[in-house]
Amino acid sequence: MSKKDEYIEMFYSEAIVAFEEIDTLITIVEKNPQDKKAIDSIFRITHTMKGNAMGLGLTGIAELSHIIEAVFVEVKAKRIPLDRELCNNLFKASDKLGALINAIKTSDKISYKGIRTKLEVYLRKEASTSNEKIVHLEKEEELTGNQDKQSFLTMPDQIQIPIKKLDTLLNLVGELIIEKEGLQTRSVGKAREFVRLGRIASDLQYSVLGVRMVKIEFLFNKFHRIVRDVASIESKEVHLYLEGIENEIDRSILKIMSDSLVHLVRNAVSHGIEAKSQRIASGKSAIGSVTLRARSEKNLVHIEIEDDGRGIHIGELKKKAIDGGFLSEQVAENYSDHELLMLIFESGFSNTETVTEISGRGVGMDVVKRAVESVGGMISVHTAEGKGTNIIMSLPSSMSVKGVLLFEVQDQKYGIPLAYIQSVFSIAKKNIHKVGDGLMANYHEEVIRIVFLEDIFLLNSLSDLGNEGVLHKVYDQLSENVQCDLIIVKYHQVKVGIVVGKLLQQKEVMEKPLKKPLDQHLLFTGATIIDQGHVCLLLDINRVLGALFKELKSQKRVYEV
Repeated sequence: MSKKDEYIEMFYSEAIVAFEEIDTLITIVEKNPQDKKAIDSIFRITHTMKGNAMGLGLTGIAELSHIIEAVFVEVKAKRIPLDRELCNNLFKASDKLGALINAIKTSDKISYKGIRTKLEVYLRKEASTSNEKIVHLEKEEELTGNQDKQSFLTMPDQIQIPIKKLDTLLNLVGELIIEKEGLQTRSVGKAREFVRLGRIASDLQYSVLGVRMVKIEFLFNKFHRIVRDVASIESKEVHLYLEGIENEIDRSILKIMSDSLVHLVRNAVSHGIEAKSQRIASGKSAIGSVTLRARSEKNLVHIEIEDDGRGIHIGELKKKAIDGGFLSEQVAENYSDHELLMLIFESGFSNTETVTEISGRGVGMDVVKRAVESVGGMISVHTAEGKGTNIIMSLPSSMSVKGVLLFEVQDQKYGIPLAYIQSVFSIAKKNIHKVGDGLMANYHEEVIRIVFLEDIFLLNSLSDLGNEGVLHKVYDQLSENVQCDLIIVKYHQVKVGIVVGKLLQQKEVMEKPLKKPLDQHLLFTGATIIDQGHVCLLLDINRVLGALFKELKSQKRVYEV
């Protein structure tokens, strides 16, 4: 990589962050045109971006950031007002600026001169004279330039690090951990000699992981603009509230979930928040609210999207599910409210009455669910008719390190992420009962479904779950007094007992993605190395239990004990 390429890479990383900040700041000044701090920040950011882009020959970014800077020179001097028309044009310019920055990577041709010219015409029209504007700009740039020289190699307390380099370092740390554990296992009786090595390796591991963590604030701040735009299209007034922005999550997870979060927030404004007249008629404030909330719990980060809108009518949801062929009337009667709510994540299911440019095309929510589950997370919905809806995404805080419970099935070691586990206990076979094609047992005065994991492993395909008797094979071979080790997991508010051969221990592991052709295996999310180099596969609980419940319900086999 040439020096110029390195500089462009650094510019790109900084410009993406700057663009996000500009977008958020324009949203702030639209609501409060007197916010001097926000106005000064936009001027400073665009001035810096213009100078850096010019130095690298990025003409489009330089020209567009220059005209935005020129606008805010006039705004700072109170010669032009930050009215609705100007803010709309600034948002368009910001969009083009973001496209130009992204084009650094894609080499796409982005047309930007239309909005640049529009802002130039606006300035000529509003400013007293073009000559005054030019002189004023030159003075501003001279002043800013002097300030830049005065503060000029001051050493920054942050550096830009390419993610690829971090990933390489993380892989090396993982290999160090594996070698350390293998050495410790082979050196029985010399455990004390490895205490310091273990501590150093662990500290190094978490230091590297810490570098990959970013504050939720980085993503949440995007949504001021998104809420503003959707509310404008829908002729609604909606305020966005952010909570828990100091919580941190692995940037790779945040990147994967970004589009899904956008979809959920747009839906909250479009589907959830009622029209002003409806809100006033029902005794609510004319201004709707959407809250983005983050909170950390053990190895999970919970991200909530809450609105104070109309909520979801369960009866109407059930009717649409039946009319749309998703459920028969008989099966629908056995569904709990929560199970009915989860239908909004089925492919092709839509709970909206009309199709708009924002939502209502019957696609999207299923993609959200798949994205959540692809990173080992879970999603749930809570609603109150007339009061609002709350969607919670429970995501692992790190993609690489997971706390897992190790167990054996047929002398092979496997792991289940601790995030899914409610508890573990033993139960005699005689206390597990056949009900239809499934198995049930009492657990703390609650009836739960029981699944022998070995039965799942014996299948040729998950679609075979619908075949009669496939979930009874291992059960039928056991004597009545045999004790079975159960792992109680939670899948969309439903508890399930998974029977394994033998419970082992809890352990923090570094998960690696499966290589081809195993990457297409539907039962596992990845693998790790334990003990003396043994491979341990990590079970995909969402996929396994999702297939189980879907197959049983599609066959209309819903049972009660």
